[in-house]
Amino acid sequence: MAALLLPATLAGCLTDDAGSSMSFSSDSNANQSFPSNYKSEMLSYLHVYLNNPVGVREAVIAEPVQRTVGGRMRYVSCLRYSERQSDGTYREARDRAVLFVNGRLDRMIPNASDECAGAVYLPFPEMEQMQR
Repeated sequence: MAALLLPATLAGCLTDDAGSSMSFSSDSNANQSFPSNYKSEMLSYLHVYLNNPVGVREAVIAEPVQRTVGGRMRYVSCLRYSERQSDGTYREARDRAVLFVNGRLDRMIPNASDECAGAVYLPFPEMEQMQR
């Protein structure tokens, strides 16, 4: 059976607010390399993931750290932001964990309060400046 290869940006289509997700990356537990381009990869992913990337507020990011997620060692970066809804209102900001496998963005876990416990956030103005 041939492996299904899809860009990481499509992985956002396979997550929901309940936190279920599917990964397209290799699922090894080998030593993971640090995701040196994590900010730019996240911005590319979020540009597709968000219904409207314009007008994001309260965007903060935590530098990737190694954590065990689902029994596997991963680099995890946490995001917190409030996105504009179609009616112009904003949802309350909440934590999302972004997992990296082999130095590349693999998937986002919405409602990630456990994965992001103790995260040290810094402003993420690049996210607040995203355009369509």
